[in-house]
Amino acid sequence: MREWLKIIRNEKKLTHSDVAKQANIERAYYTMIESGNRKPSVKVAKSIANTLGFSWTIFFEENSNESLLEAELELGGDLKR
Repeated sequence: MREWLKIIRNEKKLTHSDVAKQANIERAYYTMIESGNRKPSVKVAKSIANTLGFSWTIFFEENSNESLLEAELELGGDLKR
């Protein structure tokens, strides 16, 4: 599960459908990305990141930085790098 992605989406009070529509992808695909069942392409990562306001590279750094990102979010950190 990409808990950090869920946190960001919830902080912005958006549903899976809202994010998917704004990112121009299918809701089911976004749900799979958020749940960790799919990895987004660079194009999709950029679109989701633009929609939610964070750096798209986080999608590809998350395995080594998941705990750090979650801690940063809990402390009100800014994920733009």
